[in-house]
Amino acid sequence: MDLTHPQSNLSLGFHAAPLPASPPVRGPILDESISLHIDAGLRDSSQNSRSIPLQLLDQHPESSRDGSLRTHEAEESDGEQPEEEFRILGYAMCIKRPRRGESSSSCSSTSVLPAAKKAKVEPDLETRRAAVRAWGNQPLSVADPDIFNIMEKEKKRQVLGIELIASENFVCRGVLDALGSHLTNKYSEGFPGARYYGGNQYIDQIERLCHERALAAFGLDPECWGVNVQPYSCTSANFAVYTGLLLPKDRIMGLDSPSGGHVSHGYYAPSGKKISGASIFFESLPYKVNPLTGYIDYDKVEEKAMDYRPKILICGGSSYPREWDYARFRQIADKCGAVLMCDMAHISGLVAAKECLSPFDYCDIVTSTTHKGLRGPRGGIIFFRKGKKQKRQGFFPGQTEGNDRYDYEDRINFAVFPSLQGGPHNNHIAALAIALKQVATPEYKAYIQQVKKNAQALASALLRRNCRLVSGGTDNHLILWDLRTLGLTGKIFEKVCEACHISLNKTPIFGENGTISPGGVRIGTPAMTTRGCLEGDFETIAEFLLRAVQIANNTQKEHGKIQKEFVKGLESSRDVIELRSQVESFASQFAMPGYDV
Repeated sequence: MDLTHPQSNLSLGFHAAPLPASPPVRGPILDESISLHIDAGLRDSSQNSRSIPLQLLDQHPESSRDGSLRTHEAEESDGEQPEEEFRILGYAMCIKRPRRGESSSSCSSTSVLPAAKKAKVEPDLETRRAAVRAWGNQPLSVADPDIFNIMEKEKKRQVLGIELIASENFVCRGVLDALGSHLTNKYSEGFPGARYYGGNQYIDQIERLCHERALAAFGLDPECWGVNVQPYSCTSANFAVYTGLLLPKDRIMGLDSPSGGHVSHGYYAPSGKKISGASIFFESLPYKVNPLTGYIDYDKVEEKAMDYRPKILICGGSSYPREWDYARFRQIADKCGAVLMCDMAHISGLVAAKECLSPFDYCDIVTSTTHKGLRGPRGGIIFFRKGKKQKRQGFFPGQTEGNDRYDYEDRINFAVFPSLQGGPHNNHIAALAIALKQVATPEYKAYIQQVKKNAQALASALLRRNCRLVSGGTDNHLILWDLRTLGLTGKIFEKVCEACHISLNKTPIFGENGTISPGGVRIGTPAMTTRGCLEGDFETIAEFLLRAVQIANNTQKEHGKIQKEFVKGLESSRDVIELRSQVESFASQFAMPGYDV
């Protein structure tokens, strides 16, 4: 094919030219190569054109069945028009050679044609719609029977069991509907009004509404407080606060994990290993409870804080059954020049219902989970002061001296996105908005009041039976039961309860000599209160727990304390089977929100 431009003196063509002699190489070599020649203004056919060979083509010789190379002569003898397919600059081409006897004048140069493509027949629209429906509209039981069956077993476990894990709860149908909705489909990196993707006008409405409901649920003035609802968990929320306000290796101080604190506030194992990201990227020093009383010793907190000078002082924990003295923490923070942060994950429901002291009266930043007492989806939330600063004695890290306004909002939002997270989970944010709407109702306040009553009833029932509770009782939704006086560990007792369909979790107990023993369990009342349990029901639950203690002691005597042998003993225990049956009969009486069966 002649590629000469009509108004140009240059012509471009492809001609077969012999390969120069070369040393032997592995495999067969073609005796022809494709050369490129340029006819520079030499139109006279009698004048020879200069040929410049360029290795533009990757040649792959085709072998015959017997392994020999098929030559062009053999191809011509087949009576077919031989073609050679190759690629130039990524484009598939083929060389069409003349048949035997065809005049060379009929083709001034070897033809270069695009590789032939098979015509595709597109399915009609209805066929395509049916294919999408067949894939996309299957119920879970059809789409994945394996996962469906496991999920049904978990549903049955929840309905037939007694849920006493203090950090768990049951959500309503509206929350479940939002979590499993089409909002999962949308990507919305950024914040309302400032997204990296289009099509977020309704997502913005949902997130703004969630902001409004979060502030309203805790009675906060939008002029003084801001909120971020995008964190994937409270641990993520806490780390975003550190990232936004601190530099690497800056200091934080929170309640020690064995004393009831959370590892996201910084924690080192007894061996010195850094357990949490907070301790890996920042320096952490914990304060502890008094081993005799189980209460926080605020004088020692102040003494440590003045020596250590943390940039952020953290109050709040995951296993502390008593009230927090936020006013005293405020004094300590001001004295050492720290930002005061509260992690209210466990008591956020009580705070919203005004059934405990509020950290918002004293703290600069407040974080929380959204799935415990709030009965929302699993995630985190951050509240931060904004506007004009309150006058404090100390100096605030991240604040320019002389600046009278908080700048937490920009720092924390930037830490959440883009520093630590990607796109928010819009289904979670919608579900959280639904839960927060319920939090602001009188019915929710009555629920939280019942949570506290049930915790008091359970604590009283255990104390009457000479059980030892850390701090001697509870002011909130949970109790810490020290099992060491009964000759048990939390791990052993947790296994027995699990075998009987009672869920609770082992927890360390801070000993009188400062040692850490896994000798206790943490028990909470929110989940079973959600299902409708009252004080009398928790008296019954206390009886179940004491029978589990007896089973644990008897099994330990017969099979020893080695876990493998102990668990084997539970599997064959008639007492376990009997107690499990009674627990299931008791639990199945109560309604289950979301899917009452």
